[in-house]
Amino acid sequence: MKPHLHQHACPDFRHTAHSRRTLLKIGGMGALGLTLPKLLQAADARAIPAIKPRAKSVIFLFQWGGPSHLDMFDMKPNAPEGIRGPYKPIQSSADDILISERLPRTAKMMHKVSLIRTMTHRMNNHNSAGYYALTGASPATDDQRLRDTIDLYPAYGSVVDKLIPNQHAMPTFVSYPYTVRDGSITPGQHASFLGKGHDPLFVARDPNEPGFALPELSLPSHLSMKRLERRRQMQKLVDAQARMLDWSAEARGMDAYYTKALGMLNSKRLRDAFDLSKEPDDMRQAYGRSDYGQGCLLARRLVEHGVKFVSVYFSGSIGGRRTTDGGWDTHGFDNTRMFPIIEKRHLPMTEHTLPVLLNDLDQRGMLDETLVIWMGEFGRTPKINKNKSRDHWPFCYTTLLAGAGVKQGYVYGESDEHGAYPAVNPVKPDDLAATMYHLLGIHHETEVRDAQNRPLPITRGKPVMDVIA
Repeated sequence: MKPHLHQHACPDFRHTAHSRRTLLKIGGMGALGLTLPKLLQAADARAIPAIKPRAKSVIFLFQWGGPSHLDMFDMKPNAPEGIRGPYKPIQSSADDILISERLPRTAKMMHKVSLIRTMTHRMNNHNSAGYYALTGASPATDDQRLRDTIDLYPAYGSVVDKLIPNQHAMPTFVSYPYTVRDGSITPGQHASFLGKGHDPLFVARDPNEPGFALPELSLPSHLSMKRLERRRQMQKLVDAQARMLDWSAEARGMDAYYTKALGMLNSKRLRDAFDLSKEPDDMRQAYGRSDYGQGCLLARRLVEHGVKFVSVYFSGSIGGRRTTDGGWDTHGFDNTRMFPIIEKRHLPMTEHTLPVLLNDLDQRGMLDETLVIWMGEFGRTPKINKNKSRDHWPFCYTTLLAGAGVKQGYVYGESDEHGAYPAVNPVKPDDLAATMYHLLGIHHETEVRDAQNRPLPITRGKPVMDVIA
């Protein structure tokens, strides 16, 4: 693949396709001020036209555990009883889009969204599928023991921070309130080979807690910023000595990380963004007084203050036998009643957050520049199992998109009669990643460098242009 100049990419003579004759001609143009780097940059710019960004920010609502497309956004009312599920479809505000009767408020907002009903891949385990969903890069194998290593791809927000970072004290990438895992920590939540300087500002606190704030971003009363900076200079001397002994991939980027942290310490704007007490009580109630509901409200505040990528994790665990917490993994129940955690937790929380967030963004004039992505790592099996729930199913599931540059009231792709496989227009997570980057103004063939300084494309997918308005 040819390298391309985009954002912070640099020309690499080993991979450019310019002939010797071209280089000689370029050499004769130096007197005109047309230097070799400028001409190569111009040539590559012609090869990849600049993309006008449609989205200023992304709110990524990750539904850890895998929601059932068949019981929410791709219902099959004419399928046999063991497939169609317990819920009836209702008409939404968009023509020809039916969704679950358990989502009446969400149904009223469907004229503002696009549904991709043919998401598909082959990763059946949570950690491998989760990594794929969080990065748009397929792991080599479907392995539940997949661990976060420097060789794996970075999180979407880390790529955004690398290519189009904020130039002020606000972070580019924020994530909260969980580190998602299934046994081991799921890869794809950090910057990986891009370096720790591109890690998210991660907040492991419940936004629904009384007095939620970020005291760790406030300096102690006895410590001034000037004094802290002097301490940092001393630490740099120590770090420099340590690097002479060990310059590891793990340490790489720490200077940038510390520098960024110092800027945040002095940012009143950042503290204000995290101050949910500034929101009226009726607004907080509208989003729902849960960690996820207040997390969605916080996401609106963060993009309002200039954060470019916010990851909100529905849950830290995939789910289990309880109905009071956990993610969308429902096949562990042994009940006489259908899907108790979905009825008591998942669907009510979705009703309390997704339509409220979309409506709030729209009323504030922010939806046109904020891309909202609602998705899990896979869907659920068409066939209901003996425990009256559904198992993992990566072969066909639904993702919801709304906001900046996305068509409204639109469905892309069609699953087969049982919701088992794409009938037309399959979309891989790689393609979804390319679509998101395109909407942010980042060309999907842009390259970054891995830990061995090798050029890698940020995704191997292609944008789903039919979803873009």
